[in-house]
Amino acid sequence: MPYRLLIFEDNTRLRHSLEALLNDGAIFCVVGTFANCNDALIDVEKSNADLILMDIDMPGINGIEGVKLIKQNYPEIKVVMHTVFDDDTRIFDSICAGADGYLLKNTSPIKLIELLLEVMKGGSSMSPFIATKIFEYFRTQKLPTIDKFDLTKRETEILQFLVYGNSYKMIADKCFISVDTVKKHLHNIYTKLHVNSGTEAVIKALQNKIVVLE
Repeated sequence: MPYRLLIFEDNTRLRHSLEALLNDGAIFCVVGTFANCNDALIDVEKSNADLILMDIDMPGINGIEGVKLIKQNYPEIKVVMHTVFDDDTRIFDSICAGADGYLLKNTSPIKLIELLLEVMKGGSSMSPFIATKIFEYFRTQKLPTIDKFDLTKRETEILQFLVYGNSYKMIADKCFISVDTVKKHLHNIYTKLHVNSGTEAVIKALQNKIVVLE
């Protein structure tokens, strides 16, 4: 059964293009498209959505305020930011608001579908460039070393690959294990870190210096 998807995007042409791309009826089913977040809670309630693709710079209630409202009321719904902005402030404001991923609008159509599908399976949905921005930020911070959360050596290795923006398949190839085994390790990692998504795991790993930044 396809995942039910909402699109919030004020650019009409891009909104229609995203709908045409993602509304395939097999992986995703677009159940609504909107030019702003002014009625986001009503739109979400009517749609019974599983996933939201969210622009940031929209008139009225912007995407960051929108994801905060949605996550406060529907924490189980995945929200991925889709934007031209790659500055640190918007990235961290979005993540702090509860976003499950952050993708740039220059992400290729095939990669967009792949990353959205991955976030629905519990992975981290971030453009490699965004992942780089995040760990570069934490590399400069004077944060204390905190609890390592009893991660095994293999779990720490997989978490580090996740921090660097690797997909499930890429992690599996680098660790010489199956994708299903990667998923099992990530499930254990999320449980130990007390998080629900790959993006949350990445941020917590960096905040607590669980992984080594190269």
